[in-house]
Amino acid sequence: MAALAGPGAGTPGSGARDLFAEGLLEFLRPAARQLDSHVHAVRESQVELREHIDNLATELCRINEDQKVALDLDPYVKKLLNARRRVVLVNNILQNAQVGTSPPRQVQQGDPAGLCGWEGV
Repeated sequence: MAALAGPGAGTPGSGARDLFAEGLLEFLRPAARQLDSHVHAVRESQVELREHIDNLATELCRINEDQKVALDLDPYVKKLLNARRRVVLVNNILQNAQVGTSPPRQVQQGDPAGLCGWEGV
């Protein structure tokens, strides 16, 4: 009985702890993959949106230069550029959140299939 009351009493053994950790990883892995794929899709759409905003701003500037009638398109171009900045900011936040939640390299090295880390970073 004295051995049970000693230091480390009541803590699960290494095998039980590893089994629990593996079970928890298996439970969370599908959700992490789904979240990762959604974040990746949002990042791709943000890049596409940024490119469309750039093209539209360029086209508005060209139209403004070609117009013989004085149309002031500068406020619209500024609004587009502000929207582009917000798109870039959201993309950076998503990227930092994705990178910030990836496990440390030591954990990833212990997972040869790469299933613990975030894909597509």
